[in-house]
Amino acid sequence: MFAKKLFVIGAGFMGTGIAQNAAVKGLDVTIYDVSETQLEKSSKTLEKELAKLVSREKMTEEEAKETQARVHYTAKMKACFDADVIIEAASENLEIKKSIIREVDKYANQNAVIASNTSSISITTLASCLDDPSRFVGMHFFSPVPKMPLMEIVRGLHTSDEVIKIATEVGEFMGKSCVLAKDEAGFIVNRMLLPMLNEACFLVERKVGTIEEIDLAMKMGLHHPMGPLELVDMIGIDVELAVMEVIYEETGDSKYRPAVLLRRMVDAGFLGRKTGAGFYNYNEDGTRTANKRIFGR
Repeated sequence: MFAKKLFVIGAGFMGTGIAQNAAVKGLDVTIYDVSETQLEKSSKTLEKELAKLVSREKMTEEEAKETQARVHYTAKMKACFDADVIIEAASENLEIKKSIIREVDKYANQNAVIASNTSSISITTLASCLDDPSRFVGMHFFSPVPKMPLMEIVRGLHTSDEVIKIATEVGEFMGKSCVLAKDEAGFIVNRMLLPMLNEACFLVERKVGTIEEIDLAMKMGLHHPMGPLELVDMIGIDVELAVMEVIYEETGDSKYRPAVLLRRMVDAGFLGRKTGAGFYNYNEDGTRTANKRIFGR
């Protein structure tokens, strides 16, 4: 396989998940972040997740140690110089991503594939930050990365066939089923998913059903593994708001106009599981209750 070394930009939930998935499969991975604190948090999260796999007998302690040894951490972008594939997994913000990609272009090997994990932003737009936009591609993983078996590979207007081939090869090596998407806002999955999630938020606003009832209705009525509000909490309220705003701005379609409730929740710091409170409050013992501040019924 072409890719032996991955460089993941962003030590948050998605970046750490991508690194874990790749390392478990045997790839050497370096995680970059400007924050040393975030890098330390990422390392502890990885250790915790691997310990869970050991406790469930999904891997041995020796395999967990070997996996962890394949993951390295750095606060220096120039460490990407020998990576075969560089995956940007920073915040869903156009200017932040463009700034990162410009910096990557200073240090990356000229043969390296450069990718973005963006779930909504144009791959063609991001590729314009590179001297050679043909080597840029979308590699959109789903959350949580180690468990979700899908990857959307997004072809920008300049993306070469060889880069698509390499991205697909890496995705399949990591255990993903890969689908090729055209470079349109939201690609395939989010174009279909976000109107449903947004409508669930409107139903909460209008008190059509309680938080628990809305989730239960979708699980029992449509056999979804998770309710829409559970899902938004897992992904992150701020992430979903950012993605909806990008798609709404690109398409002008009112079904992507974010519910006011989403904006208020972000303002309040109710971002979902990662902050301990979203549509649900998450307790240390693993239990949860509906967030009464959002829905007082």
